[in-house]
Amino acid sequence: MAEFSLSDLDFNESGEWPAIIKFSAILLLCALIWAAGYYFIIKDKKIELAALEQKEVQLKTEFESKQAKAVNLEAYKEQMKEMRVTFSSMLKQLPRKSEVADLLIDISRTGLINGLQFQLFKPEGERPVDFYAELPISMTVTGEYHQFGEFVSAIAALPRIVTLHNLTLTPIGAGNMTMQIQAKTYRYFDEQ
Repeated sequence: MAEFSLSDLDFNESGEWPAIIKFSAILLLCALIWAAGYYFIIKDKKIELAALEQKEVQLKTEFESKQAKAVNLEAYKEQMKEMRVTFSSMLKQLPRKSEVADLLIDISRTGLINGLQFQLFKPEGERPVDFYAELPISMTVTGEYHQFGEFVSAIAALPRIVTLHNLTLTPIGAGNMTMQIQAKTYRYFDEQ
């Protein structure tokens, strides 16, 4: 095998190069083409592919969530019907503006029937909250422990919704107590 140097190689006569040089040149050319292709074409496509794979996972999760809802659509519709009926019946338990005075009389009458003595019965102004108004009533009554229980039970049995808040009991001697409490009833704004 004759010695040669790289400076002796002529690109115009590459067909006459030794086989090892031809093979090395082809390998180098292939590596350069692959590196250029990767850098200019594949690299950006890999980034785009990663983003699309992430979006695919997100879309699959979204699809599964929507599919679960779609499968249960009839049950949701039935549940909505039940909720509308329940909501409608609860709205009927809220006093109309014209019925508030009667409700106040019912609350005070309930206390008197149960043997309580009112020291304070103070209806406060309406407080608008979302689609309804709160009607707070501050009360201070005296009586025995069991009378308070009967009073609270009778309030719960009224045909209109009345909730009791901020209850404090203070003993005043001889088995009697003072109860400070705030009752709230609610009025729906849209009374149609």
